[in-house]
Amino acid sequence: METPDVVLRPVAAADLWVLERQADDPEAGGLFNWSGYRDIAATRRRFEENRLITADGGCLIVQVAGAAAGNVVWSRHTYGVPIWACWNIGIALLPEFRGRGAGAVAQRMLAAYLLDTTPLERVEAYTDVENVAEQRSLAKAGFTREGEIRSAQFREGRWRSLYLYSLIRAELAGATATPRT
Repeated sequence: METPDVVLRPVAAADLWVLERQADDPEAGGLFNWSGYRDIAATRRRFEENRLITADGGCLIVQVAGAAAGNVVWSRHTYGVPIWACWNIGIALLPEFRGRGAGAVAQRMLAAYLLDTTPLERVEAYTDVENVAEQRSLAKAGFTREGEIRSAQFREGRWRSLYLYSLIRAELAGATATPRT
């Protein structure tokens, strides 16, 4: 399979339509990501404040062959006391860009970027146990499935279980880490 031309880049004002479409259209948001309409005005306010990037998380546009195809997000996740932290990532591609391998490339690039630019050791991702396509994408990106988190996500009127995947720094050796701009 040919690797798609994937670029991760900061969100620009001209990209807000992607986030608006994902917030307003269940199919664009993704079957397994959709949990109701979101306040796009809040996203616009956060964009104006910090361009959707903070020390504890952020959002980048996934660009495929020059077109805005969706977004990747990350947030700091903590465990225990003292607080141990890792990154948690997610992806949402528009329907017309799914199933071509761009998701695996984008998630690998984001994990590499986070591990190259921060001292955190671990990147995690969760996916619905029924989301076989995302499970394949995470495995292709180098993530290891660690287990099931039961009844962790409320969607479509019921609680659903998730699989937890992770990638640690030692597993990333040799990856191209820096998103192209």
